Amino acid sequence: MTSVAGTASPADTITAAIIARLEQGVRPWIRPWRAGVSGGRPLRANGEAYRGMNTFWLWMAAEHAGFASRTWMTYRQAQLLGGQVRTGERSQFAIFYKAYTKRAAGAGQAAGDADELRRVMRTYAVFNADQIDGLPAQFYPRRIELVPPTDRLPVRAEAFLERLPARVRHGGDQAYYDRGADLIAMPLVGLFGTRAHWAATLAHEAGHWTGHPDRLDRTFGKRFGDAAYAFEELCAEMCACLLGADLGLPVDHLDDHAAYIG
Repeated sequence: MTSVAGTASPADTITAAIIARLEQGVRPWIRPWRAGVSGGRPLRANGEAYRGMNTFWLWMAAEHAGFASRTWMTYRQAQLLGGQVRTGERSQFAIFYKAYTKRAAGAGQAAGDADELRRVMRTYAVFNADQIDGLPAQFYPRRIELVPPTDRLPVRAEAFLERLPARVRHGGDQAYYDRGADLIAMPLVGLFGTRAHWAATLAHEAGHWTGHPDRLDRTFGKRFGDAAYAFEELCAEMCACLLGADLGLPVDHLDDHAAYIG
């Protein structure tokens, strides 16, 4: 996800991000994990909720990065609150928009023609509280108490997944493979009802990981529903099912896999 507006307009950047998310497709099954933090609109440093397009944009940015905090602020605001943005962290942009009227200059203007409507839109850089050290405690969300699943994976399954050479990032509220970053994103295991669901989901995303150009070099679909997309999903599901069989995972998660393909 783009971290700054760059040469594209904010509208173009946000539109492109939304289209990219839609093209990933909405999976027609109930995800086997639950959110780990309370939701709500993104917040400014003063606790005021963002409005309009900032809401959707910062939601997407937080989800993509795996941020748990709802609060975003400028570098200066972080300093005033006693915090410090960590070295190497990248900002996102937020949008400032204002409409106002200005009386046109010049004598002889009719009363109804005197007001000129003007609009101002600009972007400014913000950081999520998760990127900042030293803020007061209220800026960091209190996670919902998670009860780890009580089931245990077979020893060979644990050994295989621990040695999986893929780069896996745990956090956030989505499971997906990011081909550009060559990264698997996974919710925390405590968000799943069973460890088997966690392992099956990771196995599915690992199936996508095998299709990277440096490995099997499969053609990923350009949009949800096209032939290449469907074939890639089928490959990932076959990988998950075969791994499940080889690693001794229980089969009660297979209905979720069938929903992918159906």
